[in-house]
Amino acid sequence: MHIVLNALFLLAGIKWGDWKNWKAYYSTILFFIGGDLLKNSLLHNHRMWSYQEVYFGQQFLIGHMAINLMIAIIVYPATILIYLGHFPRSIKKQILWVSLWVFLYSGIEGINFYFLNLINYDHNWNLLWSIFFNIVMFTVLRVHFLKPLLAWAISIIWMIFLWNWFNVPMNVFK
Repeated sequence: MHIVLNALFLLAGIKWGDWKNWKAYYSTILFFIGGDLLKNSLLHNHRMWSYQEVYFGQQFLIGHMAINLMIAIIVYPATILIYLGHFPRSIKKQILWVSLWVFLYSGIEGINFYFLNLINYDHNWNLLWSIFFNIVMFTVLRVHFLKPLLAWAISIIWMIFLWNWFNVPMNVFK
């Protein structure tokens, strides 16, 4: 099923992505992918959520990392090319645009968790935390596009907050 979802994002990215300005979004794409890889590296043995495949492609989508890498390579660039490529000018429309993306990502996650069994939550993470995470994530992605250093600062503070809130043990660095 992850293959189908990734294919849909790929098609959406091809159709609606702002390809003529992809170079302008490139550093934010790398920021998005890099943040996800950092999260996977730091929390390799203490994941808040993990992906699994139960429908199609189980022979090569053999676990969380394989699925996560596919998402990072396909979904994240497509998301940025559409999200930033069509970011509105007025504050009201910006709030609606961010809300739409939070709803889209959170809705897909909710379906994947509650109906398709494609995501597992651990360590007190849940869909409400994902919604909160998505609000911060989509806001920070826009900030990164405009002011990358500010986005890094916000991300570090956010990471420290989550680390402490969820009592992530220091032994995950071993």
